[in-house]
Amino acid sequence: MNLFCFGLGYSAEHTIRDFGARFDRVAGTVREADKAAHIARAGIGGRNVEAVVFDGTSAPPDIAPLLSEADCILMSAPPNQDGDPVLRQYADTLARAARPQSIVYLSTVGVYGDNAGVWVDEATPAVPRTERSRARRAAEQAWAELAARSRKSLAILRLSGIYGPGRNALLQVANGTARRIVKPGQVFNRIHVADIAQAIAAAFAARHDGIVNVADDEPTPPGEPIAFAAHLLGVAPPPEIPFAEAAPNMSPMALSFYGESRRVRNARLKGGLGVALKYPSYREGLTALFAAGDHRGATAR
Repeated sequence: MNLFCFGLGYSAEHTIRDFGARFDRVAGTVREADKAAHIARAGIGGRNVEAVVFDGTSAPPDIAPLLSEADCILMSAPPNQDGDPVLRQYADTLARAARPQSIVYLSTVGVYGDNAGVWVDEATPAVPRTERSRARRAAEQAWAELAARSRKSLAILRLSGIYGPGRNALLQVANGTARRIVKPGQVFNRIHVADIAQAIAAAFAARHDGIVNVADDEPTPPGEPIAFAAHLLGVAPPPEIPFAEAAPNMSPMALSFYGESRRVRNARLKGGLGVALKYPSYREGLTALFAAGDHRGATAR
């Protein structure tokens, strides 16, 4: 069984590290030639990976043969201002190819928009509020149309806030960049990258068709993981900052994050895909990262 990944980024690389042995051949795209050369030399997670440079503006000829030989397609490249770059270049190739039968598209729970802190599941209407989330929703629909007309299974995995090695509250606290901004009523879910990898592998194994929320068990205010990380590190947490005080200096992306609040149900992830979360909440995830010494690479400021 062969795997092709559009976008060898954080989640895709961890999936290859954890589950790459299931595939006979792994290939994928990167945006920079330097990264392609590095992967060619070092591989990912101890296995060889064929990396092709693809920036979305053209269709390198060596990608089409790889797609025709792939049994599974992992799509983690984001849409841009012109829509989905992969479908723009390879929609017909994917539709005509007989061999790829299972596609996993990595999306975001941001497509639900602002739900004022109430629970959402896969039946909740997607009403994205930001331009970025609207582009994601449009890409979901475009991939669903492609899958339907080519009779391929499509699992749309809507991811919550991603954390894991090299990307977590421990590092933010240790290097002095953590901010504990308080906005009453604002909550959201997170998901460890190892559990994202589990979800991707399970979707491929089952040839799952449909939407699945990939989220942990415990939506909380954004400051709680920061306080817990500080506790693990044995330092005082950064002071709480009221949202109204912090907002004037926030980027548009940060403001959009604090403008939405939701609690995401993960029953389909567990029941439909059979995923048992390794890290049901940020506490288990951060504790494991601390034990692994992930914070030691931080640079104090």
